Amino acid sequence: MPRFAANLSLLFTECAPLDRFAAARAAGFQGCEMLFPYDHAAADLAQAAEAAALPVVLINTPGGNWAGGERGVAAIPGSEARFRDEFDQALEMAGALGAGLLHVLAGVLPGLAEAAAARATYVDNLRWAAARAAACNPALRLTIEPINGHDMPGYFLRDFAEAQAILAEIAAPNLGLQFDAYHAQRITGDARAAWDDLDMMPLHVQVAGVPGRHEPQSGDIDYPAFFTQLETRGYAGWVSGEYHPKRGTTEGLDWLREASRG
Repeated sequence: MPRFAANLSLLFTECAPLDRFAAARAAGFQGCEMLFPYDHAAADLAQAAEAAALPVVLINTPGGNWAGGERGVAAIPGSEARFRDEFDQALEMAGALGAGLLHVLAGVLPGLAEAAAARATYVDNLRWAAARAAACNPALRLTIEPINGHDMPGYFLRDFAEAQAILAEIAAPNLGLQFDAYHAQRITGDARAAWDDLDMMPLHVQVAGVPGRHEPQSGDIDYPAFFTQLETRGYAGWVSGEYHPKRGTTEGLDWLREASRG
């Protein structure tokens, strides 16, 4: 079965940030991801991860003013210089943490932004970022992720076909798809069918229950069948729990124990 990682920005929030690594390891996770680690010293995070023997597998590029509605700027025309500065910040953090994956946030378009201009900006920024990453950290791979418009209105990338078309156009070997089953279910109505419809193997998978974005245990997605589907298709990457626990994190980990037993 897949290797499971914990999103430490959403799980184990009962613990102090640096204590979440050990808590996740004790709970049975083999790796972790973090949304935005930039408020913490990279050395402290790396030390906590190493002490817990819990590798950091993925982080995001900076989200900007999250409370103000920003969700990155890769597709925002006029923000190219800012994107490059923030991407370099993310490169440095990913290198310090040993993260193998960096998710590039596309951003929420301003109300009057033209989709064609945003797409051109996005492609140019991703092409530059892929070349930059290859030069600075050859082991690092970049991902893009379609996110549903219900949870994140105005987010530029909301379609798997478009994501794959952009990736095919850029054709960078270190740039690939990130598949969040929760978002896939909200976008298409059938996450498992969306997986089967993919033309390319994703680099990273995330899971959460639908509706509610709680534990991937019940609801609209048959997760035991989905995990088997990943294995049958030959997916060899990480599967990360990126959800809001209904109660305490450890109380809701039956799904992990069941999946780990295969």
